[in-house]
Amino acid sequence: MAIVEATDQTFEQEIKEGTVLVDFWATWCGPCKMLAPVLEELEAEIGGKVKIVKIEVEENPVTAQEYGVMSVPTLLLFSDGEMKGRSGGYQPKELLLEFIENNMA
Repeated sequence: MAIVEATDQTFEQEIKEGTVLVDFWATWCGPCKMLAPVLEELEAEIGGKVKIVKIEVEENPVTAQEYGVMSVPTLLLFSDGEMKGRSGGYQPKELLLEFIENNMA
């Protein structure tokens, strides 16, 4: 499975099944750029269990506003369309794994 790029039009479809980690990001955001390779590593390790979706906030403001995203990067964790957790800012892979595990228990 690969990291999926979502839009305002496709977002709800992308999060409706399974466990989904969503990265709200922006092209100008330094911490977002630092997070991108961490998400690639996560996808390689747990991509079979957790779908990773990225959504660019300036191109897709409706979804960002709907979920109250005020800063980037913001990570939201969904299970079958229901939000289970929220995290902000850059985090190393170990903390992201812990975030996913703690919010899915």
